Amino acid sequence: MNKKQSLPWDHPRFRSWIAVARACQLMQTVLTRELAELDIKPPHLDILINLYRFEGISQQELAHKLLVGRSNMSMALPQMEKRGLIERRGDSKDKRVLRLYLTEEGRAVTEAAMGIQTALIERTLSSEPLDQCMAMAESMERLIVTLQSEVREDSREPV
Repeated sequence: MNKKQSLPWDHPRFRSWIAVARACQLMQTVLTRELAELDIKPPHLDILINLYRFEGISQQELAHKLLVGRSNMSMALPQMEKRGLIERRGDSKDKRVLRLYLTEEGRAVTEAAMGIQTALIERTLSSEPLDQCMAMAESMERLIVTLQSEVREDSREPV
């Protein structure tokens, strides 16, 4: 780089990218710590919340919603099933498909975890005006769309 070129960290877009990445990292760290009392981690919470919202979703649909491969699901789901949080049942119309359901224990853990997550969100964002929260959400949603198209181009698979 010559002296006339600006350094990446001087650019507003670079600063924004780093801020988003650091915020994500810190949110995961704090959420991991707070979920420890329930003996679950953020990826488990993502699965549990999706099953809470979309009872009977297939493993493939869940992987698609979470933007992960089926191999990630095949590692996490047996652990959660063994722990009694979820159950997998065959689809009555297609025997190749497994549908996912929360158990009573899974529903209770999910509700407790959602309470922890909601309290964390409230603590960390309560000083931000709602219009700024919405602007941040809209900005992040645009970023997600852009990054999803990058992932699609790389993998040649739908995200």
